[in-house]
Amino acid sequence: VQLQASGGGLVQAGGSLRLSCAASGRTFRGYSLGWFRQTPGKEREFVAGINWSGYRKDYADSVQGRFAISRDNAKDTVYLQMNNLKPGDTGDYYCAVSRDFPIIRSDYWGQGTQVTVSS
Repeated sequence: VQLQASGGGLVQAGGSLRLSCAASGRTFRGYSLGWFRQTPGKEREFVAGINWSGYRKDYADSVQGRFAISRDNAKDTVYLQMNNLKPGDTGDYYCAVSRDFPIIRSDYWGQGTQVTVSS
């Protein structure tokens, strides 16, 4: 299984980024997809999740109203639109795959994509 995250970068506070993650290596039909993030010295934390149908979405309180998660099941890809970014959003972002919703932990981890928000 491979989870390839992309779309990170350096952005000023108030700016936007769109992350993408393509999952491959097996079928993910019926699985929830999501995003976690991690900063040095801290545990990886949940950011957003979306169930298989896309009708159910879940967000961390810190990103509610600023981030939007979506998915394209034909491409096994999950997206995270991040608006009004804050320095506290800085970290390595990882996509997550889970049989459960809400997502508590990921069944697989891939390489993350780095997001840096400057003040």
